Amino acid sequence: MKLKVFNTLWREKQEFKPINEKQVWIYTCGPTVYGKPHIGNLRAYLFASTLRNTIEHILGLPVKHVVNITDVGHLTDDGDDGEDKLEKASKQEKKTAWDIAKEYENIFYDYLKKLNIKFDVHPKATEHIQEQIDLVKKLEEKGYTYIIENDGVYMDTSKVKDYWKLLPKGHIDGLLACARVQNDKKRNKTDFALWKFSPKDEKRQMEWDSPWWKGFPGWHIECSAMSCKHLWETFDIHTWWIDHVPVHHTDEIAQSESAFWHKWVNYWMHNEFLNLKNWKMSKSLGNVITLDDIIEKGFDPLVFKYFIFTAHYRSIQDFSWEDLKASEKAYDKLKKNLDGLKDRFGIDEIKLEDIKRIYENKEIWWELIDYLLDDVDTVKLIAGINKYVKNWDGLVDEIGMDKAKKLLALIKYIDDKVLKLDLFKEKEENKIEIPKEIEELAKKRWEAKKERNWELADKLRDELLEKGWKILDKKEGYEIEKEV
Repeated sequence: MKLKVFNTLWREKQEFKPINEKQVWIYTCGPTVYGKPHIGNLRAYLFASTLRNTIEHILGLPVKHVVNITDVGHLTDDGDDGEDKLEKASKQEKKTAWDIAKEYENIFYDYLKKLNIKFDVHPKATEHIQEQIDLVKKLEEKGYTYIIENDGVYMDTSKVKDYWKLLPKGHIDGLLACARVQNDKKRNKTDFALWKFSPKDEKRQMEWDSPWWKGFPGWHIECSAMSCKHLWETFDIHTWWIDHVPVHHTDEIAQSESAFWHKWVNYWMHNEFLNLKNWKMSKSLGNVITLDDIIEKGFDPLVFKYFIFTAHYRSIQDFSWEDLKASEKAYDKLKKNLDGLKDRFGIDEIKLEDIKRIYENKEIWWELIDYLLDDVDTVKLIAGINKYVKNWDGLVDEIGMDKAKKLLALIKYIDDKVLKLDLFKEKEENKIEIPKEIEELAKKRWEAKKERNWELADKLRDELLEKGWKILDKKEGYEIEKEV
């Protein structure tokens, strides 16, 4: 079996060939923990996780997957100017930067758990300061850096061969436009900070001594340092959003390959945006939706995961509550149908060697495996599963009961090992919890109705509707239902 992936570096699908088949190394840019990740961020982790699961449970190759925690050094302009996002959040929330980082780091882990996502290592930038200093020193020794007084240590991009190579031809202007900092002291517009100096008249919460001046690492340097520490100086795959191509990932390549003098990453894989009505979702724009918002609307987080899988990771995807509601219906229907098939036929267990045999023999359902091997195409995979399940009785007549049962076992294997949508788990395990606040409002409304306080009852009904819930009155009580 061969996995084909779209490599941004070459702008084409390529056969994935690992450096070492004993363990595949993947690095995914992690969250900047100054706020909750929004659902656009989560799309990137859902893709990275599904890619990892495909390599591990379809190809059968062990994986080490690193997702860092950016808890210092990411400035508000995403470049080299502005205030550190942790320091800014600290002032706004009146907590220490360290407490802010810990709070949102834990929320990130909670989101991953709710979406059945698991990575292997989560290194923190603040715990790898020496590694970052050492990398800057190596660049300095090789003549790639210069110092701007009262500012920081900068990378001289004019000395980097093929600095633009991650960008498609004709997109260099886009990179220049993204070099946001108008700093007259920079030698080149695209130069970027490797180490930022603390203001001489100000004590930062997060700052460290260095050979140059006390300060903190630049945003880009941390990924190079931590991937080298936890993977190697060259590794297999680097993933994240497409918007990191023109600045963050271009600068990561520049500093890494200048320091190591060899190729840093073999395959660059980028997912597209998840937008709101054709507008980019961004914390800086203030138009974000979080997983908590989805849960408060009464949706199972795995319904959101199913929704994400209905668009290819390299396609722009638009989010709306109506589309999520449609995905919920599709998810529930598929789950109900699979429950029925499980009850009728039982589930046989298959293993990795069975997966390889099914694929190599091109058995009638081998295409489900092929969809994953073709650049992780969850769209065709979900459609294929639905097609087989919808026409199950006809399929049994066509291929026989034994083969149909094996197909059902394959679908379960793909769900358990790769998609992790819990399609075969008992319904009550995926039951949506009604938020306590909603239950209390519904109870107050019921009490108001019993007391014939119609004005208060109507007011509470409207408040529930505003929060995305409606009340269905029954003879002896009421039911709470989601309203989109």
